Amino acid sequence: MDKQTLYVSDNFFSAGRTDIYNGSKEKVGEVDLRSMFTAGLDVLNMDEEIIVSGKFPFLSRRWVVTGPNGQEVGNLRAKFALFSKRYEYSTENGRVFEIESEAFSNLYILYDENRNEAGRFEKISGFFSAAAFQLSSSDKGLDVYEMIAVVMGVNAIQKAARNARNARNAAH
Repeated sequence: MDKQTLYVSDNFFSAGRTDIYNGSKEKVGEVDLRSMFTAGLDVLNMDEEIIVSGKFPFLSRRWVVTGPNGQEVGNLRAKFALFSKRYEYSTENGRVFEIESEAFSNLYILYDENRNEAGRFEKISGFFSAAAFQLSSSDKGLDVYEMIAVVMGVNAIQKAARNARNARNAAH
């Protein structure tokens, strides 16, 4: 299996464009974080064409990944777990990926339906000033650019949960 590693950062203000780099620190695309008020994003290639997009549908807690024509290619949802972080990404072609991380870890492992490691991503610091992710994909069935939309979806789900907790705590 070919392994591809990319780096992408979350914009500090959660809006605007941020670059995608390969392991040689060469720009290979961009992530357009559409607005600081919504969690939607587009993943663009070097020709600034949309490869995939991700967003929360209205009043939904699941993250939907769509292709360049707006067709749904998969959706991500959080799964209940006591001492870990767990997510499930289901593709439109029937594949199901489990995403798991230890409770206080920044490393997430992506498993395919046979529990084989299909990729991993880790929140890192030092490469960028804002939160950044190092992604490694070793699964030919999940495009690394689609994986970027999934990783940013995990980040968006975590931000939404954190904001909801903070709002509840502020109300008490």
